Amino acid sequence: MARPPLKQTLAVAFCLLLLPLEAVHSALGQSQVQHPPAHSDSAPRGESLTLAQAVEIALDKNPLTRATAAGRQLADAQLAAARATRWPLLQVSEAVTTSNNPVFVFGSLLEQARFGPNNFLLGSLNNPDALTNFRAAVSVRVPVFDQRQSKARIDLAKLGQKEAAQQTELVAQQIRFEVLKSYFGVSLAQSRVVVAEEAIEIATADLKRVRDRFETGFVVRSDLLASEVQLAEFRQQKIQAASDLIIAQAALNTALGLPPDLPHTIVDQLGQQPFAIGTPEELNRLALERRPEYARAVLAVQRNTRLVRGARDEVLPRVDAFASAGASGRTPVTGSSDYALGASVTLNIFDPGRRAKITQARAAEAMAQAEQDLLANTIKFEVVRAYQQFISSRERLRVVAQTTAQADEALRIVQDRYREGLTTITEVLRAELAQVRVRTEVLTAQHDYYVAYASVLLATGGLRDVRPFN
Repeated sequence: MARPPLKQTLAVAFCLLLLPLEAVHSALGQSQVQHPPAHSDSAPRGESLTLAQAVEIALDKNPLTRATAAGRQLADAQLAAARATRWPLLQVSEAVTTSNNPVFVFGSLLEQARFGPNNFLLGSLNNPDALTNFRAAVSVRVPVFDQRQSKARIDLAKLGQKEAAQQTELVAQQIRFEVLKSYFGVSLAQSRVVVAEEAIEIATADLKRVRDRFETGFVVRSDLLASEVQLAEFRQQKIQAASDLIIAQAALNTALGLPPDLPHTIVDQLGQQPFAIGTPEELNRLALERRPEYARAVLAVQRNTRLVRGARDEVLPRVDAFASAGASGRTPVTGSSDYALGASVTLNIFDPGRRAKITQARAAEAMAQAEQDLLANTIKFEVVRAYQQFISSRERLRVVAQTTAQADEALRIVQDRYREGLTTITEVLRAELAQVRVRTEVLTAQHDYYVAYASVLLATGGLRDVRPFN
């Protein structure tokens, strides 16, 4: 639900602290309000924002999403480039050369089909005049067998594409977690402001009753002063709660990739939502199956294994076919045409760097395998931690939820006894503090319970949807 502007709230609270108690009493009224409105009618409101909408905005606006999208585009481009190495290479060229080099002149005259008897004279052969030759050519080179290197590049690019997809999924789950945590952080901060406002209302009503009894001589001045101190303390708590709300809203906007001061009306609120999880063994199994980080570690091992095989394949022969057609003449548009067809086989007889490449690839493969094993242990630890935090938060919520009604009833009884003169103001103030503390603890426990369940999903790679939190 929408909240009033926080700067205005802080200003009003500060002014109330400076006013005399009579003015505060007149401003707030005499009736005790159990459920004050969450916002004033004149307060500006931001757009309504559900948790699902918040996640959708974050996945679209968060800079991390753009970075992973660029990484996926890079992987796609690398795969396209690797596949292109299997295609023929077609080139077109146009060259012009002027020289009096005897070999160049002799050959160019032959290419231009202008060689004649006079060109056999020794003077023409040894000291020919400068000749200009225009050479246009079209050539194609086809890799028939390239030592399986193109296949290796394609396989590595496909693995890189899968790694980019896993990175995209990892970032998406992390963004969902941060949005969920900050979204319900705003809900918690708003509820704390409401609790502080209600505590001020209760303390104000108690202060009026104590003042009336003091003026009639039924209580001493220390009771009045204690009530005033209690009211001032609740006002300080409201100021702190309002400040925490500003920070929580800024954190949410940051997670969404939006300006920090953009207002929103939180729709989904913390509640008594039951969550169920599996056993630690089942959670560990799911984590190793679904965690994007672990999938990337597996792909890294496969990538280095493929590099080892690619380095070994360099011992195989390389076969290429080629063809060319060209024309040579005195001008770009005239001349004599020719063509050539052929094939080549290349075999590396001695390559001292190949063994080093294989050793390097094997070492990288061993490192990747070790990192995979280390990551598996880390994931298992994270699962244990998330599981225990969830169990702890669930039990804590169950305990504090049972104390809410008890605290309310205890406060009612103590207030009745104080009105009858059967107890002291100290007991009343203690009961009020206990009620506020219990209500705050319930809200905090609910928030921690939600975040703990999200942590379990994140630890097992299952935070792919936020509908369970609605």
